Order: sequence, then structure tokens, then C-alpha cells
Amino acid sequence: MTGALLTCKGLTCRFGGLVALARVDFEVNDGEIVGLIGPNGSGKTTLFNVVTGIYGADEGAVTFAGKDTTAATPQAIYRAGVTRTFQRSRMCLPLSVFDNIMVGNHKRLNHGLVFNLLRRGAFAAELARNREEARKLVQVFSAELADRIEEPAAGLPMIDRRRIEICRALISRPRLVLLDEPSAGMTHEETRHLMDDILLVRGRMPGLTIVIIEHEMGVIERVTDRCVVLNYGRKIKEGTFAEVAGDRQVQEAYLGVA
Repeated sequence: MTGALLTCKGLTCRFGGLVALARVDFEVNDGEIVGLIGPNGSGKTTLFNVVTGIYGADEGAVTFAGKDTTAATPQAIYRAGVTRTFQRSRMCLPLSVFDNIMVGNHKRLNHGLVFNLLRRGAFAAELARNREEARKLVQVFSAELADRIEEPAAGLPMIDRRRIEICRALISRPRLVLLDEPSAGMTHEETRHLMDDILLVRGRMPGLTIVIIEHEMGVIERVTDRCVVLNYGRKIKEGTFAEVAGDRQVQEAYLGVA
């Protein structure tokens, strides 16, 4: 780890009279896997939305790779090297696995009219390179799924759909990936396999930094280097999984006051 890649200082986000984030200080170091945890409604997804430019910050600042991105558009933040998945699936099921993945790669595609209409040989070569790159990425998750890359996504089980969404976030070679409950809708066994995949990806992409929102504490304990806990939009604890799990304030946030 070579220092902070993402820094949020005093981050505040309001929706009318509701304070969704209240002066949150949040930092992610280069190469870390950080777990962002807390009860439902604690502000976790709102934090992702502010970091990626979907929501604007009412107060505070976001810095990515040394540059202020507080007021940047989602497109600019994506081009800077931040990608994400969503809690609810955002796949286009009639499209093939390959097409769904390529949606996340548009910053690296040649969109020129002349290139796409007239330079057919170059276009075909680029298409072949992209298909092979997508296939190799999917193969990290599942060799069987890699063989189905031209099939429609509609016929795939939930774990494979989640794998595709993560591949879509990775295909543009980002520096930071935000995973919003990637195991949502899956069984415990499927979740275990998906976490195996994420750890494998991290081993093969050592420069990758990940922030993951997850409710299963066994998952957080297994895959993260550090955890940040939110409750009612405020950061209440930060540290290793053992440190946050043993904290009285965190226990009360999840279980209530005994």
C-alpha cells in the first residue's frame, strides 16, 4: 500500500431534511480491500453515489488519485479510473455476456465514424482483441462462463450475472472498484464462490483497490483488510474486522441496546 488513493473529508449529503451522510471522513489506501458496513439505511450506498458523482455533496470534498473530484461528473470519474457495481442488477439480459461486459469499456473503444464504417479490417481486429480480453477476464471467474461469452445473459444463474457485472466494472482497467452488495440474491455457497473469485482477481491484479458493501459478516471478515462502519450517516468505527466486531457501539447499531 502506497498511500491514500481515495479520500473523503467531511462528506455531507442531504435529501431535504434527511441527512444521509454527516461529515464522513473516509480514506482508502492504494491496493486495499475495505469493507463498508452498517445497518440498512446507514448511508453506505449514498457514499458510493457521492464518490461516483451520481449525487452531489452538500459539504466536504472527495479526492481521487490526488485530484479533487467532488464536483466531477460520473463520466469524468469513470475516466479517472473509478468503476462500480450496483446492489440491483443493471444488466441488459437480451444482450450477450460479451456485450454486457463491453458496456463498461467504452472509454477504451474507438468510437470514430470512419473507423467503424470504413476501416473494417481494423474494426474486426479491435473486436477480436476485445473479445479475447473479455474472455480471459471472465475465465478468472469461471471457465464454463467464458465458453458462453456469446450467449444471452438472460439464461444465466444469479452468480454468473454478478460475475459479469464485476467483469464489466473491471474491463476498463480501473484503479478503484466499488462493489455494492455483490452477493445480493445469492445463496451462502454462491457467495463463498464469488468471494473466492474476488480474492483471485485481486491476486492477479495487484494494483486494484476495492471497497465492498456487504451484510454477511463472514464475507467481510474473510476478504477485507480494514472495515469502516456507518450508522445514521455517521462513521462510528474504523479498524480491522476484529476491532469493529468487538466494538460496543457497532454491536448496538446492529443488534440494538441490550
